[in-house]
Amino acid sequence: MDLFAKCREFAKIVQQAKDNDYYPYFTPISSEPDRRVVIHGRELLMMGSNNYLGLTTHPKVKEAAIEAVRKYGTGCTGSRLGNGTLDIHVELEEKLAAFYKKDDCVVFSTGYSANLGAISALIKRGDMVVADKLDHASIMDGCQMSYGTVKRFVHNDMHSLSHVLTDHHGGGKLVAVDGVFSVEGDLAPLDQMVPIAKRHGARLLVDEAHAVGVMGRHGRGTAEHFGVEADVDLIMGTFSKTFASIGGYLVGDADVMTFIRHQARPALFSAAIPPAATATVLESLRVLQTEPERRKHLWKNAHRMSAGLRGMGYNLGTSVTPIMPIHVGDDVRTMTFWTALYDDGIFTNAFVPPGVPPNRSLIRTAVIATHTDADIDEALEKFERVGRKCGIIP
Repeated sequence: MDLFAKCREFAKIVQQAKDNDYYPYFTPISSEPDRRVVIHGRELLMMGSNNYLGLTTHPKVKEAAIEAVRKYGTGCTGSRLGNGTLDIHVELEEKLAAFYKKDDCVVFSTGYSANLGAISALIKRGDMVVADKLDHASIMDGCQMSYGTVKRFVHNDMHSLSHVLTDHHGGGKLVAVDGVFSVEGDLAPLDQMVPIAKRHGARLLVDEAHAVGVMGRHGRGTAEHFGVEADVDLIMGTFSKTFASIGGYLVGDADVMTFIRHQARPALFSAAIPPAATATVLESLRVLQTEPERRKHLWKNAHRMSAGLRGMGYNLGTSVTPIMPIHVGDDVRTMTFWTALYDDGIFTNAFVPPGVPPNRSLIRTAVIATHTDADIDEALEKFERVGRKCGIIP
């Protein structure tokens, strides 16, 4: 059989979706990624962003990026291990470690590579890594790239976690979970997870990609929200959401960070994040710490949007965050719903298998801090109209 046969079959399916106007992916935005975006010359209300604090358009954040290009140029031309380390990379690692009250930090080129690198570096033969069944793909790929035993437990089921941890003797153990689950919008119960991990001698890694800037009194994430920061061994995050840039990071014990800095292949063999991206994160971190009103407004929008959608009869599942998945179930109905929302001027994200389990297709929506009251009014009015038209709500 021709190796490319599967590619041709898949391409036919994609083309069929495009021909029927049911293709929701790789949509080109030709404006700033803020509360409203321009697509094919038409303005849409953005309700599917990870730009939680709206910092992609913050004047001081943009100026920091511009100034970094003026001083450092456009790229680093090498890995951090070689010629790619700038003084602002070191400054960023120091400030992130201080922000999380941890010893040290390692910055990666992407959030994906942070999980990939950390897990594959730590888990060796004889070790075991345990992941929630709904963990992000980067965690699962890090598990697969390791040489250890990989186990999964039922989503947020602490009995299942305990059972899986019991089923391993010898070697080290790592529990790796999302703090905020990026599609479902619910939280890992870290207050229950910490004592279980300790009882079984396991270390705990929490992916706070969708939690930093959102959860916790100071925006440090789910661990802060549950009051267990000192008990979480490793905290991972990304710069592509709240920090309005690109890259990822890991904070933790100094010796562990030294090991990962010298052993994680995605860090060793990837070019360092460019100066503009680094400066963007530094300024975004400053704004996060000095403008708490942004997080307050984000939650105001989230509570209002969630109450409105649930009041209409939408099934938002177990979400307790600004991420609000509208559970539809059927793949075709989900795509039809997405298209109708798009045609009415609302941009969302459609998730169908393999992005979600079979028969659990959904529309992922999210609010951001820069959404106005008028934006929320408009969104709710259109969700009600389109939802009734498509038969998603009664």
